[in-house]
Amino acid sequence: MIILYTLLQLLLLPFVFLPLMAVILLVPKYRMRTLQRFGLGLKAAKQEKKRKTIWIHALSVGEVTSALPLISGLRREMPDVELVFSAATRSGSGVAEKLLHDKVDRFIPFPFDFLPIVNRFIRVVQPDLFILIETDFWPAILSSLKQQGIPSLLVNGRISKKSMNSYNRFPFFFIPLFSSFRTLSMQTENDKDNLIALGVDHRQIETLGNLKYDTALYSSSSRKQNISFSLPPYDFLVVAGSTHEGEEEILLQSFKTFKEKYPQSYMVIAPRHTTRGKEIQSLAAALELQANRRSQINAGGRDILILDTIGELNTIYSHADIAFVGGSLVAKGGHNPIEPSIFAVPVLFGPHMEDFSEVSEQLLQAGGAFTVSDHLELTTILCKLCDDSRLLRETGKAAQSFVKSQQGVIKRHLNLIQKML
Repeated sequence: MIILYTLLQLLLLPFVFLPLMAVILLVPKYRMRTLQRFGLGLKAAKQEKKRKTIWIHALSVGEVTSALPLISGLRREMPDVELVFSAATRSGSGVAEKLLHDKVDRFIPFPFDFLPIVNRFIRVVQPDLFILIETDFWPAILSSLKQQGIPSLLVNGRISKKSMNSYNRFPFFFIPLFSSFRTLSMQTENDKDNLIALGVDHRQIETLGNLKYDTALYSSSSRKQNISFSLPPYDFLVVAGSTHEGEEEILLQSFKTFKEKYPQSYMVIAPRHTTRGKEIQSLAAALELQANRRSQINAGGRDILILDTIGELNTIYSHADIAFVGGSLVAKGGHNPIEPSIFAVPVLFGPHMEDFSEVSEQLLQAGGAFTVSDHLELTTILCKLCDDSRLLRETGKAAQSFVKSQQGVIKRHLNLIQKML
């Protein structure tokens, strides 16, 4: 498989990759990072390697956040191990350097997945173990690590229905890809069963749970975290996180109705894609709701704040009275309902939680969440919770208790990592 993959890269090089690189290099904000991914500025390996090295890679901000407690545990339990960290995106790298600067020994760019480039990075880093957080599978680096006898570990692995369909269409590509890992640590038994059904050896697979249970616990040192912007006075705060196109209209329509009954209520909308802030502001204005964008002003509007920034959603969740988890009223598979739950915040989501089906079902069964399908149901649940302070409190506590009952994921991963080194 890796031979065909490399040949295809060589065939496409003059027609696709080189023109694309030329365009990227003309854009100043991408130029340096692109050159770094080729290996520019990468320091040569030391002559003597006296300690073990773990290379940890995450795709973007969400995966970096998931990795926080794992890396903290590694630093605490294995202080002599060198930790090298890479992220695929600029935003992920920025968040990682901000949050992990005191725990990671070295930050590096993630190489382009071309064997000569990948092999140079491996020679320089000299990893004893490669850990991939959740996703971002690249054949060249995984194959090269395996050929050199360096074990790879997938942590927090999950398989959505959409991904499973792709894997089933191209098993000749994905089975060797997954077989490159020494161990695949999946979030749920359902994820494990999907891999086995695909043809992956069951002896490679562990089910150690979702890192985000312990991520949430790690990030919630207090009930409310300090926010770096101001909001108008409010009695009731609704936070809608990771929203997608097609959802904001429903949320805004519902909030407008809700606010007519509870005028001192306030809403924060954090779109999944931060570039959509202006669009959402226009949607709010069409409903005569005044909204400010966080990226433009350090204060919320009269009715709504649009949190079109990266890394602040978890903080505002800690202040919420109710949280809505986006990507669920439209068919996007949903997003992580664990983050608001740990703050004892009742969680609402739509019917499309396919990517978090097990977690969302468990939250519903625990009494910590509600499902809504349209703006009428959303308004009804908002009013119900706002009218009944006891129900609001008990629902939030149920959500928090469920998440706390799942802790211990990091300890299980640390035990596995120690065995693999």
